Amino acid sequence: MSSHGVPVPMSSSKCGPLKGRADVPGDKSISHRSLILGAMAVGETRITGLLEGEDVLDTGRAMRAFGAEVTDHGGGEWSVHGVGVGGFAEPENVIDCGNSGTGVRLIMGAMASTPIVATFTGDASLNGRPMARVTDPLALFGAEAVGRTGGRLPMTIVGAKEPVPVRYVTPVPSAQVKSAVLLAGLNAPGQTVVIEKEATRDHTERMLQGFGAELTVEDTDEGHVITLTGQPELKPQVITVPRDPSSAAFPVCAALITEGSDVLVPNIGLNPTRAGLFETLRDMGADLTYENERTEGGEPMADLRARYSPNMKGIEVPPARAASMIDEYPVLSVVAANASGPTVMRGVKELRVKESDRIDAMATGLRANGVEVEDGPDWWIVQGRGMGNVQGGAECASHLDHRIAMSFLVLGMSTIDPVRVDDAGPVATSFPIFEPLMAKLGAKITRRNA
Repeated sequence: MSSHGVPVPMSSSKCGPLKGRADVPGDKSISHRSLILGAMAVGETRITGLLEGEDVLDTGRAMRAFGAEVTDHGGGEWSVHGVGVGGFAEPENVIDCGNSGTGVRLIMGAMASTPIVATFTGDASLNGRPMARVTDPLALFGAEAVGRTGGRLPMTIVGAKEPVPVRYVTPVPSAQVKSAVLLAGLNAPGQTVVIEKEATRDHTERMLQGFGAELTVEDTDEGHVITLTGQPELKPQVITVPRDPSSAAFPVCAALITEGSDVLVPNIGLNPTRAGLFETLRDMGADLTYENERTEGGEPMADLRARYSPNMKGIEVPPARAASMIDEYPVLSVVAANASGPTVMRGVKELRVKESDRIDAMATGLRANGVEVEDGPDWWIVQGRGMGNVQGGAECASHLDHRIAMSFLVLGMSTIDPVRVDDAGPVATSFPIFEPLMAKLGAKITRRNA
């Protein structure tokens, strides 16, 4: 079943050139944080270009449950009347975060240092994902978590009555963990410090500074050190959400592997902690260019132009790049299948605990479609068959994972035989306009009877 309804089987067939402009949705990471920080500010935050996928809408509903006034004005225009740091009210009902690991982990952090109790749940996929990586550091503030065996949802968080500041070294690179700790630190007196051995996406740090928090970032012998001074009064902001580079990955990669294609994807956020996929594609020989480069709201942006690139070659992706493209490895593996030679991806164990085990899901589906894949706990290798030589013809399981579903639908655009996906319903969580957008470019994606 899909995350919010009955299964939606789809198939994708070889198509002619993809042409035109792909206006992808707003950035999901920034959309979540805009709603949460808006709810923790005093006054009205105005947001333009908010991603209106299920994941972000669930976060908006959660902020309402905690007492903020969240209003949809239409056309991606939203406002949030915040309650201030430490001002969250206790929700009357269980908070359902649907399919969103980002949403639930950030919201847990935001409420963990306030003396209230909240219970969180999600769909079958989210309820199978580990939460201890967040609840363990939140316990250092004084919060308590009671959940299912293995630290899984449904879970009740009892916020700290007298929160204390924390100094925390993240055991694995995770922007979600870092962000949860920083959000909890907002209502703790003194300085909360997060130390990362590898820098991860920094939207939370940028936005906290934009909302008026006292926050510093420095690189030391210990690692990447973020220091937040607690109990600020956050000031409401006017936020323009850039378009999501993770969503842009799908029309970009589809254009690279579909003969004759030329697709422009405008206004994409190119935060260096998020742009690893585009660097990797260029390293492989992709015809991918940045146009109209600029900075808006502290975030670098550009228009991306992707053209069919028949001579791409497999490479070894630098492991240090993993954090900046962790969500893009599934669709990168589709491009790798069409490149010449092996593409080696290491340092990617985080993929094992996403909405699905993304290494296993992609490896299984690619093998079924005639691609040789090797994999281990923290690595995988896709043996490229060369452009247009992937057979296809198989049905692939999405495992309630939007990125797996979209990746296999992109694969089908260049395979000899169509590729089927058992359930593309979860795509609505992050990219609700994926189907019509790709169809407008020239893709052949069809719905099938369940």
